[in-house]
Amino acid sequence: MELNNSGAHTLPFAFWQHDQNDLENEIDHEPSAELTIERIDTCLEENGLNHRTEKFELMSTSNAKAKPSQLVVRRGEEFLVKLICSRPVNLKTDAISLVLAVDPIASEWISHGHGTVVYLILQTGDNNEEEDSDWSAKLRSMQVNEDGLMELLVAIRTSPTASVSRWTLTINVKSEGVEESNSYQLDQPFYLLFNAWCEEDPVYLEDEDQRREYVLEDMTMIWKGNERSFYPRKWKLGQYEENILDCALWLLGDVARLSATYRGNPVKVCRALSGVVNSNDNYGVVTGNWSGSYGDGTAPTAWTGSVKILQEYYRTESPVRYGQCWVFAGVLATLCRALGLPCRIVTNFSSAHDTEASLTVDVYLDEEGNVMRNFSRDSIWNYHVWNEVWLKRPDLGTAAYDGWQVIDGTPQEFSDGTYKLGPAPVVAVRKGLVNVLYDCDFVFAEVNADKVFWRYRGPGRALKLIQKDTAGIGQFISTKAIGVDEREDITASYKCGEQSSEAKLTMLRALKLGQSCLTKHYLKQVKIEDRSSIKHEGRDVEFELELNDRALVGEAFNIVLRVRNISPDEPHAVCGRIHLNHILYTGKNIKTITSHPFTVEVEPSGEEVIEVPVAFDDYYEPGMDEAIFKVTSFATIEGADYEYFSQEDYSLRKPDVQLELSGTPLLRSSLKVKATFYNPLPIPITAGSFQIECSGLCKSLTIPVIIGERSFFELLFSNAYTYADYFQIEFVDARDKCEVTFLIRPSFKGSTQLSAKFQSNELSDIEGSLNFEVEEREENNTLHEVLFFS
Repeated sequence: MELNNSGAHTLPFAFWQHDQNDLENEIDHEPSAELTIERIDTCLEENGLNHRTEKFELMSTSNAKAKPSQLVVRRGEEFLVKLICSRPVNLKTDAISLVLAVDPIASEWISHGHGTVVYLILQTGDNNEEEDSDWSAKLRSMQVNEDGLMELLVAIRTSPTASVSRWTLTINVKSEGVEESNSYQLDQPFYLLFNAWCEEDPVYLEDEDQRREYVLEDMTMIWKGNERSFYPRKWKLGQYEENILDCALWLLGDVARLSATYRGNPVKVCRALSGVVNSNDNYGVVTGNWSGSYGDGTAPTAWTGSVKILQEYYRTESPVRYGQCWVFAGVLATLCRALGLPCRIVTNFSSAHDTEASLTVDVYLDEEGNVMRNFSRDSIWNYHVWNEVWLKRPDLGTAAYDGWQVIDGTPQEFSDGTYKLGPAPVVAVRKGLVNVLYDCDFVFAEVNADKVFWRYRGPGRALKLIQKDTAGIGQFISTKAIGVDEREDITASYKCGEQSSEAKLTMLRALKLGQSCLTKHYLKQVKIEDRSSIKHEGRDVEFELELNDRALVGEAFNIVLRVRNISPDEPHAVCGRIHLNHILYTGKNIKTITSHPFTVEVEPSGEEVIEVPVAFDDYYEPGMDEAIFKVTSFATIEGADYEYFSQEDYSLRKPDVQLELSGTPLLRSSLKVKATFYNPLPIPITAGSFQIECSGLCKSLTIPVIIGERSFFELLFSNAYTYADYFQIEFVDARDKCEVTFLIRPSFKGSTQLSAKFQSNELSDIEGSLNFEVEEREENNTLHEVLFFS
């Protein structure tokens, strides 16, 4: 605490005029000298527990910290400070007031009229009456400490709509007989966050388990894959770690240019955050890259959490390379939870990217069944990951839209001239209200667009409608379940039951509200009353595509197409083609692996099987990020006005990293962990690394590991940190096992989550995770420990 008579805020004269008769004379001494404040104690331990902010690195009181501790509290709730005074306070002759002001970012203007400067008289005794103001400062107790100084315990209540910013605190003291007041300013600003525990805060969440999961939890899970086969990946949010909260506030104020006046509005805050997560507008955190080439940065699949991304960005003030949708969502969730916004990560499988706001995804095919990509930029992603935030929407004029809102930091389409999305009320998306702010039309198409296949037969000839899929978009919409590492399916919150009458009416409502000329054309061309499928009379031939969803990357696999003739009398000649393409998860084609033509004669009540073998060397390329394929099968039946067309996304599984603890996890005690995985490839892995993440505070280091040898390292541990380590792998034989042993030191007791990811040029995105409970331990003075790796 510093004495500051020049730069601190002082109270206007009018605020000093109060009726001293209202003060209860708890202490009534003749002052022998003017009252001074020796120190301001921010009561870090009590405030941390009461406001659930004790895990923030800023709040740590460890001697290992280079910077002083700073207070982090949530708005709309009292926090405590102790004023250590030079003598007892005479409530008749001493007046104490407080000034709280936003610590301005850059040249930001702050003022009382904007709610960014607040003047408070310290309420004592009889003047503790309720006021209209949401702010208050009340004297809770006075006592003499062991040094003979007077301690005043003051409870400060902030407004539940206050600016989420850094705030300064100035204490003004004026004693009778002294002309000038003295001002004492807190050494460091304190941080004020949104408060999901405060009923008056627009982000209030009623359920405690939800508050713990969506605000406090610093590890989460993100689902990836496709609708046929999906899997979770751990993501370290790390909202409590060094510089993360500072980075979030800097992004809002200095990068997004959201003034302090509006930083208390969660609608404006989360919309601004969705725009600064990506760098497409030349100032955001992460550079998107879907090219498959990441040599001048980090591959998106290599990231295991947000901390390193945000710390690098905060340090360099330059976009971090590279990210894809789950990286943008992970970073955005970290920023939201750091600021106190309830936030969760959502995955939508078979997610439409509607570039024309038509609420349809149109696919044009030539005579050979090849997709004519220059006809449309619409696409269907195997999966897309975005965020939901919980808040009220008073800007929409009704409470009907309160609750979960979609926000998305992935740069897909413009919104108000920049790459951002939301907040879009999920309830409005479900009802097809695509005109509701913000960007409900885009989100509705992501989960509910119709996929329409057209045959292009040359210039001047009409397009032929081959197939219309009204149920394929928006599958298995997923988020992490509360309190457990399991998937919660939230599809029903986004859309009505497929093919139900309610679903048809919802689509009709959305199409009528749509503004695109293509939407109006689609309304004219298609009868909404029959959205289930296109009917074909006399269909005697059935097709069934078989893919082995258990195949591992590194193995050969087969594509099997069964052609059945259900007619008991007529044979049928069938000709067609099967394409296999290596694609990105966004649906973008990388290369054609095979294009297999076929012609078969199917006897009455008979079956023919077309089998396309695919060897490892056919599909594998060093550095391939994901083994994702699109299987397209197309066929015509001689003499029938019916064409078969099918597209299936297919991926090969990857092995998991198995984690095993050795011993009982104890707080701030070293714990041995063994990580093991199997190399499924028929080729060796020549170089790679493990990345280890653990909930709680982390510090990273790189440690070389030689397979087959033992290395010893002696490190000085700080009790404030858990270590996240990199382990370099020199060589793993083909179809052999890799095993690494390492130590971690848990920094928080209770439930702890650990994840390990392996990355190499030959095999990437191999991961495993483990949850365990950390118990208290007896204190000891041992700081040096030996790490063993094998």
